[in-house]
Amino acid sequence: MNGGPSRRIALRRSAALYLATTLFIAVAVSAVCMTVAPRIGVGSSVLAAAAVLAILAAAAARHARNQPAALKIGPEGLSVWNRAGILRAQGRIIGCSQWSDSLLMLCLEDDGGKLHRLLIPADTAERGAFRELAVLARHSARV
Repeated sequence: MNGGPSRRIALRRSAALYLATTLFIAVAVSAVCMTVAPRIGVGSSVLAAAAVLAILAAAAARHARNQPAALKIGPEGLSVWNRAGILRAQGRIIGCSQWSDSLLMLCLEDDGGKLHRLLIPADTAERGAFRELAVLARHSARV
C-alpha cells in the first residue's frame, strides 16, 4: 500500500444496518403469518412465525457478532478485527466499490490468495476516516 505508519480506525455498530435488519425480519414474519394462516389455521401460523422469528433473530445476532470493530491500515495492507479482538481478515486491497457516501465494499487478498469481502456502512466510522478509507481503497485497487 504506502510506506507510511499504521493507522487504526475504530468502527461503531451501524444503526442503518440494524434498522434494515429489523424491518426485514418484521416483513418476513408477517409474510409467513399471512401465508400460513389461511391454509392451516391461525395457531399454526403463530408457531411458524415464531420459528421464522427465532431463526432470523439468531442469524442477525450471529451476523452482528462477526461485524468488524476495527480496521488497521498499514504498509502491508489492511487488517480487520472483530469485537472480540480476533483478526478476521488481513491482506491488500485489490477491489473497491463505493455507493455514494453510504457504503464501501472492499475486496482483500491475503498472502495465500484467499479473497475476503468487507462491507463498511458510512455510519460505522467517523466521516473523515470513511473518506480516507474510500480514497485509499480506490487508489490501492488501481495499483
